[in-house]
Amino acid sequence: MPPEADEPKEGGEAAHYRALESLYAHAPINRFFDSRLELPESGIARIRFTIDERHFHAGGAAHGTSYFKMLDDAAFYACNSLITDRFLLTTQFNILFTRPLGAGPVVAEGRWVSGRRRVFVGDARLIDGEGEEVARGTGTFMRSRLPLADLPGYRRE
Repeated sequence: MPPEADEPKEGGEAAHYRALESLYAHAPINRFFDSRLELPESGIARIRFTIDERHFHAGGAAHGTSYFKMLDDAAFYACNSLITDRFLLTTQFNILFTRPLGAGPVVAEGRWVSGRRRVFVGDARLIDGEGEEVARGTGTFMRSRLPLADLPGYRRE
């Protein structure tokens, strides 16, 4: 099947991935999280986080907002790695919490599941510092009217 006009082309993929990584790093919300996005290939995203007491609820573990942030970002960027023209928006996200998350390193692993035109489906899982899965989630994302090239931080080399 021929590539879509808005899919990354051979040679341009790496520049698109680096531009998305820059976009992630420049997002104001990420000032609250010690995190770094890696896009190793099309449809795959990995985000390394460090969770500390600032992210805890009254019971002494990470609040659900932190789980959502990590899972949503990983699934979102896995999907947005497939298109170079528009910023995606989350339209729905479901989370399964499997264990409490304490302070320390966490990796969010996201992957594209389906969709290539208007709506994309991605999933993600959180792995704690001991290698245990602590949560997983699935989301739907749709193209916005926001061109990636117009967003602060999205810089293609």
